[in-house]
Amino acid sequence: MTSKPSICDLTATTLARAIAKGELSSRDAVEAHLARIAEQDPQLAAFVTVDTEGAHRAAEICDAALAPIGPLHGVPVAIKDLTDTARLRTTYGSVLFGDQVPVEDDLVVARLRRAGAIILGKTNTPEFGFGAVCTNKLRGPTRNPFDSGLTSGGSSGGSAVAVAAGMVPLAHGTDLGGSVRTPASFCDVASIRPTPGRIPSPRRPLGWDMLATHGFLARGVDDLELALSVCAGSDANDPLSLGSISDDRPIAGRPRIAVTPDFGVAPVAREVRARFATACELLARVADVAPSSPDCGGAIEAFRTLRAAHIASSYGELLRTRRAELTPTVVWNIEAGANLSAEDYLNAERRRTAIYRSFRALFGRAEFLIAPAASVFPWPNEINDVTAIDGTALETPIDYLAVTFIVSLVGCPVLTLPVPRGESELPFGIQIIAPPGCESRLFAFGRILENELGFSHRWPPL
Repeated sequence: MTSKPSICDLTATTLARAIAKGELSSRDAVEAHLARIAEQDPQLAAFVTVDTEGAHRAAEICDAALAPIGPLHGVPVAIKDLTDTARLRTTYGSVLFGDQVPVEDDLVVARLRRAGAIILGKTNTPEFGFGAVCTNKLRGPTRNPFDSGLTSGGSSGGSAVAVAAGMVPLAHGTDLGGSVRTPASFCDVASIRPTPGRIPSPRRPLGWDMLATHGFLARGVDDLELALSVCAGSDANDPLSLGSISDDRPIAGRPRIAVTPDFGVAPVAREVRARFATACELLARVADVAPSSPDCGGAIEAFRTLRAAHIASSYGELLRTRRAELTPTVVWNIEAGANLSAEDYLNAERRRTAIYRSFRALFGRAEFLIAPAASVFPWPNEINDVTAIDGTALETPIDYLAVTFIVSLVGCPVLTLPVPRGESELPFGIQIIAPPGCESRLFAFGRILENELGFSHRWPPL
């Protein structure tokens, strides 16, 4: 443990409150978490870059302020290394950008800084976020803190491990097909993938692309809600942020929830199904639970097509000019979209629309839809891809993510929480899915599960 373990045990919300009251200084918080990183990161490899000097400077500014700068005043945070940070190396997990130092923050980073957060460093990710194991030619593998031989998950594995081990109380992530949700499930932490556009991405080349979003990982619901509150809000250069739908309302009485282990189409391991069934039995103590799923026929094929087309468009030039320097996983991801036609793309969008409307119909019968947050448990770091589940081969290396990427397809917000488990059991989480714009309702229900059922983080045996 570090010299000040009690500080590293605090949530971001509690830490911000203590600093605002003068019970702790920002420097206290920064020093404690930097010490935890120095102790644990050589083994876990959660960080690509640690900004000790920058963190100290930011702490001095916070401590000299006459009043709190914002809701995260003095709170250490980490940023996934896919997201630009001004004057702080940002590699995208690739040797091609190993020395890149952006001149400007991404908007989500700027909003965190404006809220008083102190960035300790950049967390590890597979190259360009493509990979089931959180490793690249610069750093990794990022090891699961509950068993260092196992993966932390991709692609926000560095952020998940940093939070799980107390290196930071709050970390940023991104999520296209499950990249905050899978690592959260593997590392026993909570995560939020908000409604697309809730956190703007004004520099995104495809302004109406809603497959990928920013998100957060933390050890509790309050911290996720706090982080989202300071980063949400429209931006004129992000069209998705301007017309964000919201039919949010308080939970009245005992909520109705639909549960599905697989959406009817996703490959999910037998052991995961068993753990999910146990979690559903617990949920029945606080909600009316009924098995139900939207019609997700064709969802896997639609997501594969849309994702492949976007990746080929974004990274095709790199494949043509720098192929030898890319990892095989990145090469496969780019090539998957090379021969798609406009008809392929539009047919996928038609299927996506039908699936979205099926989700909306289900939310007329239930307030939440709950599913596993991962289709498998963590596997050894030496195995790069999930190629089969329960002995049945998967068609592509991304199909093990179907239980999460189906939700990405339709743009619903998702809260992931760890479920209670035995001492010998690996971490496992559930997705709590709500209609677009209903993050407040998600957080309210999440607090019920934390407080009444124990769906909450447990410290790894480090």
